[in-house]
Amino acid sequence: MRKRGSIVSYTAEEIDEMRRRHGSLTDWDRVKAMTEEELEASIAADPDDIHEELDWSKAFKGLPPFKKDIHIRIDSDVLDWFKQSGRGYQTRMNNVLRAFFDAHRKAASTKASGLRRKPTRRVAKV
Repeated sequence: MRKRGSIVSYTAEEIDEMRRRHGSLTDWDRVKAMTEEELEASIAADPDDIHEELDWSKAFKGLPPFKKDIHIRIDSDVLDWFKQSGRGYQTRMNNVLRAFFDAHRKAASTKASGLRRKPTRRVAKV
C-alpha cells in the first residue's frame, strides 16, 4: 500500500488478498455462469444505466469558467430542496443559474441581432 495525502494505492496482489480476507458482495460464480442473454437482461434492468445515447451537443472544448467564492442568501425551502438530493447541490444550483443565464443571454442576443419588426408606412384613409 502506498499513501500520498488522502489517496491510497494498492497493487493487484494486495487487492486480491483483501478480497480473500473480507470476501466480496458479488457472487462471482453466478456471474461467470451467466449467459450473454442473461447478462444483457441484467444490464437492461439496471436503474442506474440510462439506456440511451449520450447527448454531446452541449459539450464544449476547453476549461469551464472560473468560479468565485461568494456569500449569497437563499430561501431556506429552496436550499433544502437542493440539499435533499445529496452531495453536489451547489453544482446543481450553479447549473440552474447557468441555464437561466444562457437562455436570457440568447434571448437578448436574438433581439439585438436584427429580428426587430420592420417599420411600416401608415397611409391615411380618404
